[in-house]
Amino acid sequence: MPTVHRRHAVTETEDIAAALEVARNAWPDLADKPAALLRELILAGEQALESRRRHASQGRRKTIEQTSGALTG
Repeated sequence: MPTVHRRHAVTETEDIAAALEVARNAWPDLADKPAALLRELILAGEQALESRRRHASQGRRKTIEQTSGALTG
C-alpha cells in the first residue's frame, strides 16, 4: 500500500515472537494481523515509557519540595 510515511522492517526473532504472542492474548481481534499487533505493542510501549517518565519527574519534584531550604544558612 502506498504511503508517504517511513516504513520499518522488523525481524521476528525469539523475543519479538514472544512479544507478539503476548499481544495476541491482549488483542485477540488482531491475532492474525502481525503488523497491527506490532503497532499496538509500539503504542503501548510509548505509553508505558511516558508514564514512567512522568512518574520519575513527579518523584524528583517531590524530593526537591521535601529538601527545599535544607541547606540554607
